[in-house]
Amino acid sequence: MAADLSPPVPDTSAEAQGRLRRVLGVPSLVLFGLVYMVPLTVFTTYGIVTQMTGGRLSLTYLVTLAAMVFTARSYARMSTVYPLAGSAYTYTQKTFGAPVGFLAGWSLLLDYLFLPMLNYLVIGIYLSAAIPAVPPWIWILTSIALVTALNIVGIVSVARANALVIGLQALFIAVFVTLSVVTISGSGTVDLLAPLTGDGSVAGAGPVLSGAAILCLSFLGFDAISTLSEESKDPTHSVPRAIMISTVISGLIFFALSYVSQLVFPSNKFADIESGSLDVMTAAGGQFLNTFFTATYVVAAIGCALTSQASVARILFAMGRDGVLSRRVLGHLSQRFSTPTFAILVVSVFSLIAIWINLEALASIISFGALVAFSAVNLTVVKHYFIDQAQRSGVEILTNFALPLIGLALTAWLWTNLSELTMVVGLTWLTIGFAWLAIEARGFRRPTPVLDLNE
Repeated sequence: MAADLSPPVPDTSAEAQGRLRRVLGVPSLVLFGLVYMVPLTVFTTYGIVTQMTGGRLSLTYLVTLAAMVFTARSYARMSTVYPLAGSAYTYTQKTFGAPVGFLAGWSLLLDYLFLPMLNYLVIGIYLSAAIPAVPPWIWILTSIALVTALNIVGIVSVARANALVIGLQALFIAVFVTLSVVTISGSGTVDLLAPLTGDGSVAGAGPVLSGAAILCLSFLGFDAISTLSEESKDPTHSVPRAIMISTVISGLIFFALSYVSQLVFPSNKFADIESGSLDVMTAAGGQFLNTFFTATYVVAAIGCALTSQASVARILFAMGRDGVLSRRVLGHLSQRFSTPTFAILVVSVFSLIAIWINLEALASIISFGALVAFSAVNLTVVKHYFIDQAQRSGVEILTNFALPLIGLALTAWLWTNLSELTMVVGLTWLTIGFAWLAIEARGFRRPTPVLDLNE
């Protein structure tokens, strides 16, 4: 038999070309965003914000949602221009230049690196409370190992796990609302406006704004969706749609759950302010609902850790591929799984801090990075569409100038209401990032490496 002398067929698989697989559609992206935002996250800071606002948690969620819709729209618009991994880092880099892009990405790292850690810490707290014989650090280590393994296996496993997590939360929400309605209907006169007007213990708009500054971290899912553009089937259409859908749905869920909770437990006096949601569960359904809530919340936290670790690993991958951070480590893709394995492991090691840090300190610094990045993305819409592309006729003035500037004003408004500790930690983080950039660019005598947009 004659030898086959035809040239070999090149391997065009994602693994061979060092690319991320395009496997995610709108439903998977929306689920990713919803799991990342965690519908039950309303109960994470329930006691803190309820007491801060004098029983106006529901109103505070409406204010936060209104602010986040404008920013989500800016993310959706920029995701059609740059459908690549990197999120605000990519948008800002390509619009304002590499140094500004680096600082935007660096600010997001503050948020993304700490969010998985927050979930691991909450898992440790709740499971240790349920099973006192096992210390929190064992639960933290176990959850880190589980989430890391799932992320290394691949994004498809993450998407499949998301569906299960959302399903369990949906079941709990149905049970919680049903028991709450039964309890409320048997409690006599109910003030349906109380969750919006408050109990009178705290007055003025200031506390609501301070609460909204904390609650904005609940909406980080739309940013997380944008980091998966390179793994979306049709990123210029599916990613923008998923961003807006997940933002609105999650905001309405947060409002509804907080509204029902404040009707069933119309008080801001809790046995423990950090676990104030347990008082709500006891009032609505006794020990049964308390146990059901703990189990569901822990599973939801695992789901959020899963998606948040996946997102920050892909931001690190984008910056490693850029060469601003270590290309050899962070820019590495597994040939077997086509996932950024080393970046995932870096996030896991960083998350070990959850063993030593306390919940209050950790929760207080998460919003800073998000609001900086949100502000930057709102500005990129104005720069790209209104200034660079000169799209300024008729309704374009509204869509390309007015709306993103409203989003910028609202995020800045929330930013000014962050705590002093948050500002100190956040500004210190940005200073470290600026110093790193100055060293990398040799005192800015060399250009900052730019992101390679070719897959």
